[in-house]
Amino acid sequence: MAEPKTKPSAASAEEFLAEVTDERRRTDAQALCALMAEATGAPPVMWGGSIVGFGTYHYRYASGREGDWPPVGLAPRKQALTVYLAEGFDRHGELLARLGPVTTGKGCLYIKRLDAVDQAALRELITLAFESLNGRTISS
Repeated sequence: MAEPKTKPSAASAEEFLAEVTDERRRTDAQALCALMAEATGAPPVMWGGSIVGFGTYHYRYASGREGDWPPVGLAPRKQALTVYLAEGFDRHGELLARLGPVTTGKGCLYIKRLDAVDQAALRELITLAFESLNGRTISS
């Protein structure tokens, strides 16, 4: 079975975020990183070359594939800040409704401008998502 490609590294999350070329995206990413660190109580860790993750959980599939992944993370992409929530959004409908102008994928929340979203709702969403998986092993 192949090893997962995206793993935690010793690279500096702060240095990675400082190198984001777009000034607004850089400022938003640094502020979001600080919010996530405060909400989770975990330090930011680089996962691969472009994801800043917080905490870790272990997953194991029936196929035998397994690995580790952060319960929450962020990536300053060109089009939007991407917030990764490994547990998805099924139980967070009310918080999503409060957030404001965001779009979602299966486990991704896309934010164009951090100052346009409800910070309290975002913090609560991150805290709940982190607490639901951090330190756990999930089998499917």
